[in-house]
Amino acid sequence: MAKDAAVWITLRRVFWAVAASLLIGAIIYAYFGSHILIGCAVVVAAAALSAGIGERQPPKTVVEVPAQNDLHVLPPLSREMLERLPDPLMLVNGGDRVFFANRAMRDVIGVGIERKHISAVLRNPSILEALARTSQTGEPGSVDFVVRVPIERNYQAFTARVSTEPSIIMLLMHDLTSIKRTEQMRVDFIANASHELRTPLAAVAGFIETLKGPARDDEEAREKFLDIMAVEAERMRRLIEDLLSLTRIELNEHVPPRGEVALEEVIRQASAALSPLAKADGISIVVEAAPDLPRISGERDELVQLFQNLIHNAIKYGRERGEVKIALKQQAATGRRGPEAFVIASVKDDGEGIPAEAIPRLTERFYRVDVKRSRERGGTGLGLAIVKHIVNRHNGKMQIESRVGEGSTFTITLPALKKQTDASVTELL
Repeated sequence: MAKDAAVWITLRRVFWAVAASLLIGAIIYAYFGSHILIGCAVVVAAAALSAGIGERQPPKTVVEVPAQNDLHVLPPLSREMLERLPDPLMLVNGGDRVFFANRAMRDVIGVGIERKHISAVLRNPSILEALARTSQTGEPGSVDFVVRVPIERNYQAFTARVSTEPSIIMLLMHDLTSIKRTEQMRVDFIANASHELRTPLAAVAGFIETLKGPARDDEEAREKFLDIMAVEAERMRRLIEDLLSLTRIELNEHVPPRGEVALEEVIRQASAALSPLAKADGISIVVEAAPDLPRISGERDELVQLFQNLIHNAIKYGRERGEVKIALKQQAATGRRGPEAFVIASVKDDGEGIPAEAIPRLTERFYRVDVKRSRERGGTGLGLAIVKHIVNRHNGKMQIESRVGEGSTFTITLPALKKQTDASVTELL
């Protein structure tokens, strides 16, 4: 049927081409004579026939085979083995569409990426170039890249063609974040520890030298110096503990928390642990929580440490016989993935407040607004740096508000726990 229709279309075009040639020929003969008619007739007929017989080819229709049809190349056992690999792995078909991503890859990018074009899932140019090069040449490749958001992570990606019929390209990613962080933290730890430990060590060494010399037989001086040495030794202990804690938290900052936590319980536990310290200064801790707060995804011990640091700071820098007020509430907002719920916790003191120019630097390591007072109260200068990294790991935000003479408020916003949907896809920028 299709062949007969094509024949009739061709005959119709030839008929109209010949008719047009005869009409043009008659006009030329009437005005110019027969000697010009012959030459023009040849040219017009050739042009007419080429236009009539040269049937235009219809555009080719590309039929994309759904990605799920490629799954027949993965036997159940192979699919299960790939699914359990600890490294993120993705398979791309000849149409540049994802037809398989294992659990580790879905944890990195998100669910619901099957059947999507690779450029809609991976926005990193270096990865796309490596995949295209492997697809064209068949040669394996590797490329290092960095994911900047929500937390910086370092990867090394490997590409290889694992099948030609059908065409299948493999993308395997190896997470280098822990290695990179370990290298950097080793350098930072040595630099920070040597700088911060130098002062108390010098003080202890000086007092030891004095006790071995002029104060050897002075009982009053000996007791005084030993008390000071005990204070400096305790300061070094706290400093080392905070440095180790900060190092551990930074090392795992890129790893999403797995637990489920009720934030009100965490805050009440942190408050109870610090109540003796607050009571010694005559400070009361008040916790006000809205009802039916949703749970959050988090590591309980880290969140307890976060709020212990904030409450401890509020006690340390609050007004004597004052109040530390902790408020908990829920808030809804619309994000890139639709409606989202958040749990907001604020810790407010009624102390002297913080100068505006100092607020941006509060989360820097060893930064202190008042160095003398901080050291007198046992501060190491690492508390808010630890808070910042814990908040980052939990995909939260921290806001600091303060006015000199009116106190300070530290507000932590954390996303409420929700089930992943097929629409949750993270772009690798």
